[in-house]
Amino acid sequence: MKMNNLTSEAKCLGQEIISAQGLTKTFPSGVRALDGVSLSVRQCEVVVVIGPSGSGKSTLLRCLNGLEEVDEGQVSIGGTRLDDSPANRLLIRTETGMVFQSFNLFPHMTVLENINLAQKLVRKKSTAQATETTLELLERVGLGDKRDSHPAQLSGGQQQRVAIARALAMNPRIMLFDEATSALDPEMIGEVLEVMKDLAHAGMTMVVVTHEMGFAREAGDRVLFMEDGRVVEEAPVAEFFDNPQQERTRLFLSQIL
Repeated sequence: MKMNNLTSEAKCLGQEIISAQGLTKTFPSGVRALDGVSLSVRQCEVVVVIGPSGSGKSTLLRCLNGLEEVDEGQVSIGGTRLDDSPANRLLIRTETGMVFQSFNLFPHMTVLENINLAQKLVRKKSTAQATETTLELLERVGLGDKRDSHPAQLSGGQQQRVAIARALAMNPRIMLFDEATSALDPEMIGEVLEVMKDLAHAGMTMVVVTHEMGFAREAGDRVLFMEDGRVVEEAPVAEFFDNPQQERTRLFLSQIL
């Protein structure tokens, strides 16, 4: 399954679109999930975040669009600071799509209704306008025949592709993926990764938390390895996998490759 019309020329990275400086986050339990993490992402860049469970990867993603509040540090998306301004937060969240481990689809709604909903409520589209966008996206993710299905009638991989289409329907400048394939059966993983790869090759700016090293090698531009809330190593994909500099990185890769 391939997404239609998503081929692109050689990637040309643009200006910085994500800037996170000195992010620190400690949960009430006392767990320090982020400990001075900084991250810069350019337009069209695909940054893959890897690391052991509990290393702070998902917390980092959630802090980038304000789903988690940081204790210290600053986030800017497209030059807009993530602060206490409701207008700024709304702008950042409408320009930043996020796909989670769970699909978060409304079970009582059809696929069409699930994808239309936010377009109508947030983007203020008419039903006809939203439906036109939805049908185009369903074709792109290979689900053009599922518009009238309910989530329970779909496989896990199909539900995750609907969730990706729903995020894309908001026309985001950035996509965040939080282990989007980890809840899927092995045979369903490939179809979701194919959609993600095609998005990457089409020039979508992406930050992807994943354990899928094949995806990182094929679609990523840069890899961040995290542990204990810190960035242990950061490098272009080829350099990261072929010549890691840190002993902890080498140990981690030896266990998963």
